[in-house]
Amino acid sequence: MARQVIFFICVVLAIAGLVHASDPDILFDYIVPPNVTVLDRNFFTYTKIQGFFVGSNLTDPKSMLASMAEFPALNGQSVSLSFLRLGPGGVSAPHTRPHATGLFFVLSGRFGVGFVDSTNKLYTQTLETGDMFIFPKGLVHYQYNPDDKEPAVAVAAFGSASASSVSIPGSLFDTNIEDVVLAKSFKTDVTTIRKLKAGLGNKI
Repeated sequence: MARQVIFFICVVLAIAGLVHASDPDILFDYIVPPNVTVLDRNFFTYTKIQGFFVGSNLTDPKSMLASMAEFPALNGQSVSLSFLRLGPGGVSAPHTRPHATGLFFVLSGRFGVGFVDSTNKLYTQTLETGDMFIFPKGLVHYQYNPDDKEPAVAVAAFGSASASSVSIPGSLFDTNIEDVVLAKSFKTDVTTIRKLKAGLGNKI
């Protein structure tokens, strides 16, 4: 009997952990923002991703996100999408997604991907068209197009309606962290830090 009780407690804790690992559950079918006065099929439709697949140069680097901010119908639904296109040799700089695990699917081309876990172990992989890779929630990760001739395109699905990202270069070098703090953190000097900031410019 004691074993059954312990087992039951473990199951309850495991389920509770899974629930807290995603967006909070809602008590309604969907959430309608206060500014929406007419609720029809258009509220549940998002067409702006079409812009990702049209244009004069489909090899240009580009990313588009369909999260709660862009598509309000996702509020409370614990899902969102992102599309990424990298030109030859292009890179999506190291970043994190604090609220969401990402399931990355390659639509065309090749991607070099990687993430670093909480023990500072790096996991890398080269993905071909049709391959998938998972980026665990909150961990630093990146994507890179190793091909020097062809673009690479992928879509990522997230287990959160708020899949905002935090750029590592941006959060370090494009904010007001004091140069001396960065210099000591990277075991270098202030001059080097300022050169890095100048080199990054608006490329972060």
